[in-house]
Amino acid sequence: MTEPALEEAPPIRPQEGPQTEYLSTPADIAIYGGAAGGGKTFGILLEPLRHVKTVKGFGAVIFRRTTPEITAQGGLWDEAEKLYEPQGGTARIGSLSWTFGPHENRITFAHMEKESDRFKWQGAQIALIGFDELTHFTAKQFFYMLSRARTTCGIRPYVRATTNPDAESWVAALIAWWIDPDTGLPIPERSGVLRWFVRDGDALIWGDSREDLAARYPGKPALSLTFIPAKLEDNKILEAADPEYRAKLEALPLVDKERLLNGNWKIKPSAGTVFRREWFKVVDQAPGSFNRVRWWDMAATAPEKKNKDPDWMVGLLMVETGGRYYIVDIYRERRNPGEADEDRKATAAADGYGTRIREEQEGGSSGKNVIHHTAKDLFPGYDYLGVPSTGSKLVRAKPAASAAYNGLISIVRAPWNEAFLTEVHAFPDGKHDDQVDALAGAFSDLAEHVGEEPVGDPVFDGDEAVDIPDFGGDYTTIPGL
Repeated sequence: MTEPALEEAPPIRPQEGPQTEYLSTPADIAIYGGAAGGGKTFGILLEPLRHVKTVKGFGAVIFRRTTPEITAQGGLWDEAEKLYEPQGGTARIGSLSWTFGPHENRITFAHMEKESDRFKWQGAQIALIGFDELTHFTAKQFFYMLSRARTTCGIRPYVRATTNPDAESWVAALIAWWIDPDTGLPIPERSGVLRWFVRDGDALIWGDSREDLAARYPGKPALSLTFIPAKLEDNKILEAADPEYRAKLEALPLVDKERLLNGNWKIKPSAGTVFRREWFKVVDQAPGSFNRVRWWDMAATAPEKKNKDPDWMVGLLMVETGGRYYIVDIYRERRNPGEADEDRKATAAADGYGTRIREEQEGGSSGKNVIHHTAKDLFPGYDYLGVPSTGSKLVRAKPAASAAYNGLISIVRAPWNEAFLTEVHAFPDGKHDDQVDALAGAFSDLAEHVGEEPVGDPVFDGDEAVDIPDFGGDYTTIPGL
């Protein structure tokens, strides 16, 4: 019986350069990217089209760590729709998959949010396994799924992955041979070069050829791996379609800029790389604003003999106007609970009812109870909420760091300036980060309320200074201000 002819699809091909190299490598495992804008998503989506329409039994699964990363606007599913529909694919939204050709072969998108989710694929046989943003996955997930790369369709099973740099990821160690240990940048002449490895216990043993490893480790199967770096300048289509994208990468703070623009695998957050003190302009007064918040970080304990330098309780008052942000006041004390409550009440009264009050809400029912009683006992009538935290301290600080890097955050001249600037510059290596946490929370809250209808009266307007209570803090004068 003659199989029905496939409808002719519009021609599609990778861009010349790293993308073509990625789609033509014979490696068992190929890792592509190392910077933003290099065409990683297009590359990993294009790869299964080589076989899915014509090879009976061929199937591919492309993983993201979470489902929202697949389905978010402009995410993997949206990009797949642009590519697969013109190629004759049929979307199966319920199963997050596309089917092709007379054999109804599938390209499936799946998540692996929990490390244990890898066991859901026990018994699976997958010709092509893809990992989009490999550093988001654990080494256990990746190496377990290598055992699922098997098929009888006639195509040698293989793995393709994309990634951005992360110096602390297991991926950085996996591709270390392709990276200059001094600069952290890819070594150009090693791009696309294959190396082979075998596993000996928990260690990976590397060799320059399959034969080399077979001689040293007889009976152990070797797999080939390569790394192919790509940067924005390798994606001419994106640069032409969005000429401002480079400027957006240039505007990132140092660490993110080095990673996402230059593909640096060695740089990591350290003192002076997340925040720098010179990024914060000191002004005599903040302009009037309806968008204002006091964010509290409540990690304080009183000093004692065993701990003479505990964390601080911090209440950071910040306002936004016209897309610019101003830190107006920072309460920073170590007091017993009763004194702290009185201070917070006085601060709220000075800030006014038009100032939102926010603090981090700890997990579980106990965290909810604390917020409930605080709202009832300390801040009746105020716009007060507890906000559950998401992500690490560093992740939460990044939006504020980006704004500071671009000169969008100023601080009002005051005795607390030096302690603040010293702490943020030392982050994440410094002992204390309470003010950084408060800054991150306040900035995030203000950004969510930009452009909303005003509530209450503006503060910091005209020529009069705001009456902030003096709690007798131990402040240091700023030299030269």
